[in-house]
Amino acid sequence: RQGYEDPHWQYPTASYRDDYSYQSHQRRPIAWQDDRDLRQGEPYGKSTSYRDQHYYRGYHPNLATTPLGQDRTQTYDSYKERDVSTAWPESAEGGTAGNNPGEASSQIQEPSLLLQYRESGLSSSGYELSQYIRDGTDQYDPMLPGTWSPAQAGEPSVSTPVPVVPHKFPLPHVVVCFGAGGQLVLVCPQCPAEGQLAHVELHSLEVMLHDTKELEELQAFPGPLAREDLHKADVLTFCQQKIDTSCDLSTQRGRDSALLWKLLVLLCRQNGSMMGSDTAELLMQDCRHREKYKRQSPASNLIGLTDDEWTSRQPGTLDLITGEVPPVVETQAQIVEKFTKLLYYGRKKDALVWAMRNQLWGHALFLSSKMDPRTYSWVLTGFTSTLATNDPLQTLFQLMSGRIPQAALCCGDATWGDWRPHLAVMLSNKAGDPELNHRAIITMGDTLAGKGAIEAAHFCYLMADIPLGHFGLKADRMALLGSSHRQAFAQFARTEAIQRTEIFEYCQQLRQPESFLLPFQVYKLLYASRLADYGLPAQALQYCEQIATTLLGQDPASHPVLAQQVMKLAERLKLSDPLLLEMPDQDQALEPDWLVQLRACCQQWEVR
Repeated sequence: RQGYEDPHWQYPTASYRDDYSYQSHQRRPIAWQDDRDLRQGEPYGKSTSYRDQHYYRGYHPNLATTPLGQDRTQTYDSYKERDVSTAWPESAEGGTAGNNPGEASSQIQEPSLLLQYRESGLSSSGYELSQYIRDGTDQYDPMLPGTWSPAQAGEPSVSTPVPVVPHKFPLPHVVVCFGAGGQLVLVCPQCPAEGQLAHVELHSLEVMLHDTKELEELQAFPGPLAREDLHKADVLTFCQQKIDTSCDLSTQRGRDSALLWKLLVLLCRQNGSMMGSDTAELLMQDCRHREKYKRQSPASNLIGLTDDEWTSRQPGTLDLITGEVPPVVETQAQIVEKFTKLLYYGRKKDALVWAMRNQLWGHALFLSSKMDPRTYSWVLTGFTSTLATNDPLQTLFQLMSGRIPQAALCCGDATWGDWRPHLAVMLSNKAGDPELNHRAIITMGDTLAGKGAIEAAHFCYLMADIPLGHFGLKADRMALLGSSHRQAFAQFARTEAIQRTEIFEYCQQLRQPESFLLPFQVYKLLYASRLADYGLPAQALQYCEQIATTLLGQDPASHPVLAQQVMKLAERLKLSDPLLLEMPDQDQALEPDWLVQLRACCQQWEVR
């Protein structure tokens, strides 16, 4: 057996089963050839003396030389007693043989089989051989000693096959399966063999799941949106219901989600086209409150004065240039008059400092613009330093200066406040380099996405005309509107995200009827399968038709897997087409043209 260091007996493998006629039984020993083999190197297939002498006598007692009428059970009992007397002679002397004289006489008639094996040198373990013989005989004849057998009654011995594999289902049970037409098929536990009629029940999944949130979400959506009988008012009503029911305006994420729905409403109303000012108005309407951005005095070092010089030039001190003592509180006219007097004496630098210190930025900027560029840049920097860091004017001035605004890199933080005014000022003032404006908006979207504001980031991406990507490509910025494609697919491909993206595709088709979002077609197929799972096969078939029409307009060979999956689902749902109910019975076997064309394209692709 396996596990011994020097095994002489092993069980046959499957490859020997067809070579020898006596190997049709299970678990029978084979003696492998070695230096102690009695066959002396003779091939095993040509040696019959060992088989006739040992195997047939030990494993087929009916074929061995036994008295007439003695059955296999009696032979097995005599062998068993001889094995015990040989292996344990001490117990035999204790009276075991004396208890049954018949068994003792059988030991005298024929030597022990185990003793023959030991003397032949095939194995040194009598206990091991006894285990083989006992296991093998029990496998062949399951009758225990002392039980009734046909041989004891004088009838011929007939082996009855006993099933070794139990029944998979010992009792009748319910069988359930899902049908392609939104049905749940239930087979009741009946026994037709006993005269009971088979009972099959058909249940509608739409009726069984009518209270679930998922089915209500699918039924509320007026899809597919590309059908001819759809009106824009249905889409607008659905978007408004989503804003009212599924967006929590008390949270930042809820406001961002509502903003994305409002953008779809705006696109649908304007047939897919919009201007930057339209979006800016939408952004400012969604702001909960207009923040008050606090102004501050310009830093003294920006206007070229030290702290001591700044203090010495405060109102109430003697002016060394004019020889006058300025009043403590100066009016606007006095400030301008002082600016003019400084120019009388040709003190342009002091005039600029005076204008900057008294918030005369118009005078200062105009005067510096007529001077050298370095002075103009110095005055402009002093002006911007008076604005708050998160002031949208800072964003506009930085953008006009040819830089990526700091708000695009830091928005989404609590210290920066709302991100909407900064995007509004960038969308409404696209002067200068268009590429810079485009990169600034994308940078703001990346910053918001990195901080978990997915809806806000996708709003920015839509303003920058970023196309939809794929789920497997993490470098793409978005795949479904309002859902991050960097999370697990089950959380990513939510029904709401698919519906929102389909509305966006519908708005694009209002402007260009032949346009479509090719990466989105696979999510339409997923949505169609969900409709079929919840008992809405007619809508699912319409989605399959739309996807097939889109693929047939392109090259289906470029998307072979998608085309095949659409064809398989459509073949299961084709009988759910309401048009088939109006056809005669002989025409109901016909298939729609788009399905025939799609199957032909798939077959051509397989041939290629």
